[in-house]
Amino acid sequence: MPGIVGLVTKMPPEQAKYQLQKMVAAIRHEEFYRTGTWIDEELGLYIGWVERKNSFSDEMPIRNESGDVILIFSGEEFPDPETRGSLKRRGHTLGDQPSSYLVHLYEEDPHFFADLNGRFHGFVVDRRCGLATLFNDRYGMHRVYFHESKDDIYFAAEAKAILAVQNELRDADLRGLGEFVACGCVLENRTLFRKIHVLPPSTAWTFAGKAIKRKQTYLQPSELEDRSQLDPESYYRTLRGVFTRNLPRYFTGNEPIGISLTGGLDTRMILAWHKSRPGGLPCYSFGGTYRDCADVTIARKLAKACGQPYQVIAVGEEFLSKFSYYAERAVYLTDGCVAVNRAADLYVNQIARAIAPVRMTGNYGSEVLRNSIAFRPGMPTAGLFRPDFVEHVTTAGRTYSELRDTHPLSFALFRQAPWYHYGLLALEQTQVSIRSPYLDNELVQTVYSAPNATLANNDVCLRLIADGSNTFHNIRTDRGYGGNSSGIYSKTLRELIEFTVKAEYAYDYGMPHWLARLDHALSVLRLERLFLGRHKFAHFRVWYRDALSEFVRQMLLDSRTLSRPYLDPSVVETIVRDHIKGHHNYTTEIHQLLTLEQVHRIFLD
Repeated sequence: MPGIVGLVTKMPPEQAKYQLQKMVAAIRHEEFYRTGTWIDEELGLYIGWVERKNSFSDEMPIRNESGDVILIFSGEEFPDPETRGSLKRRGHTLGDQPSSYLVHLYEEDPHFFADLNGRFHGFVVDRRCGLATLFNDRYGMHRVYFHESKDDIYFAAEAKAILAVQNELRDADLRGLGEFVACGCVLENRTLFRKIHVLPPSTAWTFAGKAIKRKQTYLQPSELEDRSQLDPESYYRTLRGVFTRNLPRYFTGNEPIGISLTGGLDTRMILAWHKSRPGGLPCYSFGGTYRDCADVTIARKLAKACGQPYQVIAVGEEFLSKFSYYAERAVYLTDGCVAVNRAADLYVNQIARAIAPVRMTGNYGSEVLRNSIAFRPGMPTAGLFRPDFVEHVTTAGRTYSELRDTHPLSFALFRQAPWYHYGLLALEQTQVSIRSPYLDNELVQTVYSAPNATLANNDVCLRLIADGSNTFHNIRTDRGYGGNSSGIYSKTLRELIEFTVKAEYAYDYGMPHWLARLDHALSVLRLERLFLGRHKFAHFRVWYRDALSEFVRQMLLDSRTLSRPYLDPSVVETIVRDHIKGHHNYTTEIHQLLTLEQVHRIFLD
């Protein structure tokens, strides 16, 4: 993911410069990335960056008029439309680059870090007071990895940049690996690497004299939680005003914007209120090969209703033929923060970039507006992992339970978002700039005042869609919500849709072993074709059994894989054999094993 790298150090300048160049090179993944460095030998500051060409953060660093404040910024910020004009009226000169106002905002706003609105991290040097500050966004989603040694502090947007110059840190954190197996992510700002950690949300670290002077958290969740609850009607009116007033911010900038449409509520709320000129907002969805899934059939109607071009990015034979490449690449690009099944997301976002380099999404809408919990811990198949490693997996479950004991929205924003959602976001942002209006500062603050009952259903979202466009409200969602039919018809339709959702799950990831054996016995009927592809575009149970079976064998039955000290090789062999024969369903276990093995080969071996 594009971002900054750097070190604050007492080492000789030539050595520090050499390390800085290696760190920058480690995260330059694409030809459309730009790189640069900024150095102050006297202060011991060595900063580099990698950004997409023409993005909000292109052409760093930013300086004030006198040159004594220097800002290196990565990510995007979505300010109040009056901000630039206000700064000009105060006598500041703004450059041509979209982010040029930020250095002047730093000079003017004593709450600069807390008031920024977006996903970002950065480094600001203030020579007026001889201080420098490393900072990230309030939810820590534009990640910063760091490593502290006796005399040096390394930080980077990707862990591999630190590993490039500190080879001795290629040491697995078994607790982190256990959490990844249990939860699909590493918890509490740990990583898969024992001595590399992640900056917590809302961090501002101040440096002076080539060392850390102060570690500050500029926003506590409790500051947002301490809000009076509104009555339902007042909440809706406030939410609608905030959403509609701030949505235009997310459609600004110099780059073309496309929107990835789904059949759900969250992209539809955006479409209902963003009145783009016909043909001005390319729309697309991700699809499979069995049939047009619900996202595709519904999104096609939405795009037609607002006069926008629409296309389907299909995940099929071409992707499967290159799966080994995309699987390794996905794990590599995210430092092991996604499993190999996210290879499909890398594939579709590469294609999406050709449509538009900025991708508008409804991401985080369900988490913010409807209290959706995206991940929960689970236990692996008995015997797959050695008992001493299973203890780390069990501990992860206890840790998760303790972390859930907080305000639901704070858990979603300050824990779930930077730990669980980060991996997919980082993968996607290697190709496109991901935007969503649902992490807007004012919107989030409003939702903290929501009556609990409004967060338990879809009523507020459906009302918001209807107020913006009755046409969009009348097109049912992928789960059967909306429309203008009678109550009993709507209820029956939703029950039928729920059946198809559960049936597809049962024929894919969730297929129990007994059903796998029955399905195998009836394989001539190809029953999966009745259920697969109605709601999902990726079908790894079938793929691992058929098209990807040779890749699974080669990776998991390799002597290197079977020699990993935390695995029971005989159980691994059984899992591979029985899944490929169709006797059992071990899709999740194969995801985990392939990912762990990629982590070892790419980062640890």
